[in-house]
Amino acid sequence: MNHITSPAVELRGLVKSFGAVRAVDGLDLVVQPGEVVAFLGPNGAGKTTTIDMLLGLARPDQGTVRVLGTSPDEAIADGRIAAVLQTGGLLRDLTVRETAELVASFVEHPRPVAEVLARAGLNGIENRVVGMCSGGEQQRLRFALALLPAPDVLLLDEPTTGMDVSGRREFWNAIRADAAGGRTVVFATHYLEEADAYADRIVLVSRGRVVADGTAAHIRGIASGRVVSAVFDGRAPSGVELAALPGVELVERRGERVLLHTHASDVLGRIIFGTTGARDVEITSLGLEEAFLTLTSAGAAGDETMRSTR
Repeated sequence: MNHITSPAVELRGLVKSFGAVRAVDGLDLVVQPGEVVAFLGPNGAGKTTTIDMLLGLARPDQGTVRVLGTSPDEAIADGRIAAVLQTGGLLRDLTVRETAELVASFVEHPRPVAEVLARAGLNGIENRVVGMCSGGEQQRLRFALALLPAPDVLLLDEPTTGMDVSGRREFWNAIRADAAGGRTVVFATHYLEEADAYADRIVLVSRGRVVADGTAAHIRGIASGRVVSAVFDGRAPSGVELAALPGVELVERRGERVLLHTHASDVLGRIIFGTTGARDVEITSLGLEEAFLTLTSAGAAGDETMRSTR
């Protein structure tokens, strides 16, 4: 990989609309070389549209896109950026090796086919016809093809959609092993566990805007809520009664346990202990899933972006 002094990815004031729908709405993002960044958000958040603009497949209505200090078109032409997309791009009647050799023939200075197949964890199935490969194997083949030009930046757009658990694990093991060599990886996903397990940094998007940016722990922290949960013996208070307690923002029931979301856990905990006959009371911080829901809801409502001070 080349020595890099510019940001790997730099997006400033990015806007893209499709008719009346604004898919990306003033998005700013800077990714430094060597980072592994999860672009996390619900369906329709603008993740794929942003990746399309990074690859030069779509043009922004407003704002700028820079990849390694150049335009996306220049970065693509130089083989410095590559992508693993969700579907497409494979000929079912060719073998795994034949597919890699065909694509390598279009690359100016390709890495050896055997090397990229090994890096993608495809040893042992080089002679298998692509149409007989599992979804996870086909996705690892797309990863191998993306590695042929030795790109400095690798973009992954929902790369494990439709895979089973084993296929997802094998795919991410291959990605993580490759990223350990210093490649910049940006992956769009709606799987919270993928973002938590494999990213150095999570950029949370909602309605085409960044609503949080930092580590998984940081994002949990800025959601700043807690959950007070308890089991009630005898007559449990109704949902209406619980919702009326000071500081309660949301009431959930999971079997016999009741979960109360709050920003005043100390006050609520004392009330639960002292007046309701509850037992097995627990106070916990929000998990990544709860933080995700809180922050994407905040983004939809137009709250200010919450960022790490990294």
